[in-house]
Amino acid sequence: MAVDLLLGLQWGDEGKGKIVDVLTKNYDIIARFQGGPNAGHTLEFDGIKHVLHTIPSGIFHDNAVNLVGNGVVIDPVIFKKELDNLAKFNRDFTKNLLISRKAHLILPTHRLLDAASEASKGKAKIGSTLKGIGPTYMDKTGRNGIRVGDLELSNWQDKYRNLANKHEAMIDFYNVDLQYNLAELEAEFFEAIEVLKTLQFIDSEEYLHQAQKNNKTILAEGAQGSLLDIDFGTYPFVTSSNTTAAGACTGLGVAPGAINEVFGIFKAYTTRVGSGPFPTELFDSYGETMGRVGNEFGATTGRPRRCGWLDLVALKYAVQVNGVTQLMMMKGDVLSGFDKLKVCTAYNYKGEKITHLPYNIEAENVTPIYTEMEGWKEDLTKMNDASQLPKALNNYIAFLEKELEVPIKIVSVGPDRTQTIHR
Repeated sequence: MAVDLLLGLQWGDEGKGKIVDVLTKNYDIIARFQGGPNAGHTLEFDGIKHVLHTIPSGIFHDNAVNLVGNGVVIDPVIFKKELDNLAKFNRDFTKNLLISRKAHLILPTHRLLDAASEASKGKAKIGSTLKGIGPTYMDKTGRNGIRVGDLELSNWQDKYRNLANKHEAMIDFYNVDLQYNLAELEAEFFEAIEVLKTLQFIDSEEYLHQAQKNNKTILAEGAQGSLLDIDFGTYPFVTSSNTTAAGACTGLGVAPGAINEVFGIFKAYTTRVGSGPFPTELFDSYGETMGRVGNEFGATTGRPRRCGWLDLVALKYAVQVNGVTQLMMMKGDVLSGFDKLKVCTAYNYKGEKITHLPYNIEAENVTPIYTEMEGWKEDLTKMNDASQLPKALNNYIAFLEKELEVPIKIVSVGPDRTQTIHR
């Protein structure tokens, strides 16, 4: 069987966790392929909100296997906390949660390095989540990293000590006032490692290969968003992994030809957490309303998200880079009550009108060009069928489908898994 792929098309926080949860009933295996605990996938059902950082979003379905792929970086301490939070819901992790031996581990010193590096940048900081993600991927590409499979080797603690010592020397190099107690951090880390070792470690690429041969259905779950991709995002204000479709191949060991459907998730407007350019960002009552009604706070950091109108130039770029076959629009309910809506359909780039995403979208180079549309007043949150959607919203959807040349198959009208309209 082919592998379907689900990913975010903006700067993250699109609502991927909810859609994975909704779709999981159609799949045997849910596989995370990149990122780490900088992700915050929020699921809501039965009146309870769950936030997952590393564990795939299919974990609440008894019949789905959840796989943490080789492209993911794992912080054992945060992973243990996730397991502790889920334990009260009687989930049996020994059977349906698998971890790739090739996934890299985030060490306590990786988090310290992240903090020291960000502190040293002053006003030029990139808005890191300070979870140690960047330093861990740097060790991965520098061939210094420690992987999950190393925990099965007798000398893994020697490898750990050598790398941690190297990190401490690097922290000193940054020459910032960073207060920490490594012995205390390590005690928590080693305790979490023992919990991690109670789970199944697998050779994930072989596991997925056999699963495909046996006609198992597989959904690859991405983290962050396409505009945060290390290659194709708004560099340097990006994450440290490939968040686009290509990342699923390298992050799981899946061949490009095995990818079937590519589900692209986007909000009906745009948000961004942390630093970086944002052409359609709003600083008025519209932006304030989006943030307040949409409860726009980072699921991982708690930081307020910057809000703005939908940017079709950036969205079209993400659709093209990923080869998106189906779109899912989230948070349409947040725009209820707006008299007018704006959609950015082009940029004025250095005096020239363009409709593609240029190399640099900083404010001094780019001014958004908007198309204005009618808003809708109706409360969408109680609607459960496409026939109930207001005319203005249907016009909005039709306009987006025409511009993006991809059908919008799902419209989310609230955070709960039941507030999902299939078109």
